[in-house]
Amino acid sequence: MMGGRALLLLLVSALLVQIRASDPLLYESFDEDFEGRWVVSKKDEYQGVWKRAKSDGHEDYGLLVSEKARKYAIIKELEEPVTLKDGTVVLQFEVRLQNGLECGGAYIKYIRPQEAGWDAKEFDNETPYTIMFGPDKCGSTNKVHFILKHKNPKTGKYVEHHLKFPPSVPYDKLSHVYTAIMKPDNEVRILIDGEEKKKANFLSADDFEPALIPSKTIPDPDDKKPEDWDERAKIPDPNAVKPDDWDEDAPMEIEDVEATKPEGWLDDEPEEIDDPEASKPEDWDDEEDGEWEAPKIDNPKCEEAPGCGEWKRPMKQNPAYKGKWHAPLIDNPNYKGIWKPQEIPNPEYFELDKPDFDPIAAVGIEIWTMQDGILFDNILIADDEKVATFILEKTWKPKYEVEKEKEKAEEAAAAADGLSEFQKKVFDILYKIADVRFLAPYKTKIIDVIEKGEKQPNITIGILVSVVVVFVTVLFRILFGGKKLQ
Repeated sequence: MMGGRALLLLLVSALLVQIRASDPLLYESFDEDFEGRWVVSKKDEYQGVWKRAKSDGHEDYGLLVSEKARKYAIIKELEEPVTLKDGTVVLQFEVRLQNGLECGGAYIKYIRPQEAGWDAKEFDNETPYTIMFGPDKCGSTNKVHFILKHKNPKTGKYVEHHLKFPPSVPYDKLSHVYTAIMKPDNEVRILIDGEEKKKANFLSADDFEPALIPSKTIPDPDDKKPEDWDERAKIPDPNAVKPDDWDEDAPMEIEDVEATKPEGWLDDEPEEIDDPEASKPEDWDDEEDGEWEAPKIDNPKCEEAPGCGEWKRPMKQNPAYKGKWHAPLIDNPNYKGIWKPQEIPNPEYFELDKPDFDPIAAVGIEIWTMQDGILFDNILIADDEKVATFILEKTWKPKYEVEKEKEKAEEAAAAADGLSEFQKKVFDILYKIADVRFLAPYKTKIIDVIEKGEKQPNITIGILVSVVVVFVTVLFRILFGGKKLQ
């Protein structure tokens, strides 16, 4: 027992030594209550309640988003601002989406120094930041943001620069670590769970949108296209004349006069008849439901014959059809190309060897999410990659391994029960299809097939195909009357 405690103390001591080796630094594990160290926004729109809570299945604590469909804002001011201009800087934090993430963010804002007199209780989405980093997912958006706000030295304005083609958010409910490593050579690397997912250069126009360094020239906003500028590469031949034998009124199709009615055609038989096996439901009320009519089925006599009903000659393509006449196109002798305004020097252009980052004076979480159960933990700012790796290995990795094993066990149990989550969704959809009104005559048979599929999960795809075929067949009959092609 004493040996175990000694080992634990040794690990903690080693962790502290590693953390102290990085300066300036922030490390927040939420092992202690956050009140008094973090400030919750007092703005009216932020009604979400933050809680210190255990990660599901662990004894480890984190900062919890406790309610659905709320805005949240909380901030921690640093004792000293962290400069980003020299050396390596590592931003890292852990997030677990315990209830998934359908629509919301789980990112962190690294706040730049504010004006004198600013109160942390006023923290909101308008509070200026230097970097925004972390997962965001809603609708078509699914990415790990890395957004840099950089001040243009010519204009004094701050511009948002978004990382192009950022990595996607892991689609599960496990703990994940997000790391951004900024190097003095202008390189930034994005890691998820310690694995590199994206590498970029701050000064590359291929990596950030808009580019950090503006273009040297811009289109002249005052330049106007001349009135006589002709952008048409081709024009109708003004000398062309419509041929005398060109008939614009001739139809595209004409009746095939050579066609003859197939032998055995049943002129007096309808294509569909009342289903002789159908009967009016006992609870049918003629006054409320109207006069009951038996559902229609294909006339069995027509299946053996070439066709039923009134025979009509089929249509064929009209050999005389030419359509509307148009003069052929020729090269435009006055063509000047697509007009573009002339380029002028960009008044906002500047040159830069490395980004002029604002320092990080605080760390804030300001999100609007439809899901609860988002848990933040182990928030770190360091100037040494080894510190970030050490914390990842000692805090996140053991939890992730436990969660991964539990996930595998749950998937195996679900498979043993017969129906996977995918199969359950498939059968839910099939039951809804069975309730479609125009399938009422076939509902009993469809449900029988679905229930058989639930008992034999290995034939799920076959069941799905069968029901879809029935659905499409009936729909086709409704739209096209079930007529046979002649």
